[in-house]
Amino acid sequence: MSLADFFSPISLSDVLSGKEYYNSQFGKIIQKYESSFPDLESEEERPQLAILGVEEDRSAIDNKGTAKAPDAVRKHLYSLYQGDYNMKIVDLGNIKAGLAINDTYTALKLVVEELIKLGILPIIIGGGQDLTYAQYRGYEELEQRVEVAVVDAKFDLDQEHAENTPLNSQTYLNHIILHQPDYLFNLNNVAYQTYLVSKESINMYDKLYFNAQRVGMISGKLDQAEPIIRAADLVSFDIGAIRASEAPGNANAVPNGLFGDEACQLARYAGMSDKCSSVGFYEFNPTFDPMEQTAMLVSQMIWCFIDGYYNRKNDAPLIPKSAYIIYRTTLENEEHELVFVKSKKSDRWWMQVPYFGSKSVNERFYLVPCRYEDYQIAVSGEMPDLWWRTHQKLQ
Repeated sequence: MSLADFFSPISLSDVLSGKEYYNSQFGKIIQKYESSFPDLESEEERPQLAILGVEEDRSAIDNKGTAKAPDAVRKHLYSLYQGDYNMKIVDLGNIKAGLAINDTYTALKLVVEELIKLGILPIIIGGGQDLTYAQYRGYEELEQRVEVAVVDAKFDLDQEHAENTPLNSQTYLNHIILHQPDYLFNLNNVAYQTYLVSKESINMYDKLYFNAQRVGMISGKLDQAEPIIRAADLVSFDIGAIRASEAPGNANAVPNGLFGDEACQLARYAGMSDKCSSVGFYEFNPTFDPMEQTAMLVSQMIWCFIDGYYNRKNDAPLIPKSAYIIYRTTLENEEHELVFVKSKKSDRWWMQVPYFGSKSVNERFYLVPCRYEDYQIAVSGEMPDLWWRTHQKLQ
């Protein structure tokens, strides 16, 4: 089966209303599936990024209408100007809602899987955030452990019926956590609001050594979220994490949350991450966006992701060692030597965490993105919480 079988072409007359674009605008540069499906197999012609819409909202709880999001975002995305780089981006069109919702999930799963295998990063415009589960399943056959970062005001969990809950936009994390085979290494939630999250859910995150950052924790210091975003293979944005005054296009919008520029910065962090291989923008509902403010914001978030992608430093600490500075520090009890790695290119930090029980001469370790503050904590003689959480997951 060809990927083309999953997509319907873009109707430019509906999306663009006959608008003409300048040569440096996305609408002129992005290759679009209008009549013939783009060639993704040729290495010479192969794009680096692929935009795809998903016209599915049956499990978007109290937010029906998100299926209209892809074309509403395209209208504004195509008007934006590219940065100072050469882009190779394709717009594959929309995945139509299947006869049953599981058909849509399967289609998105197979598309994400195939694009990642081809080295193409999918940019998904949904749809409800339950599509994150299908996005996650796209990694199932790739034989790798996966880190997930979710930007959301809530934890989309059902604590009371964890193993038997239906899949929807408010329970999809249950399905990711309990999915078999288990290839989830870590789950990170960014910008949650405490009064929207049960204490049982927070306790569960702690028990599983997942990471969660309150919106108040990163307000005014967004760089605190950068290492969490940088660690993720898969990033999922719930537009409901943005305050209603900035993004009214969501039936579940709330008064507090991220500002628009903060959402754009988080998207740029995701784009700059060498590790991120798919991203989704969910829960935008054009029905509640008469002034198209949210559509413009989502298009700018995607622009920031693309800008970040084309400004990647490719400095994940591998080789050559000359590109990094190694810092070593010993804790007060001298039982552990902590090793930190700093990139000379970007000044970003990583921390070496050894695999549990590894005492071989060639010690195996996991490199976890961290902050300079984590190094300062270690220098003061204390164990950074991030080191301990990661170490427990490596058992």
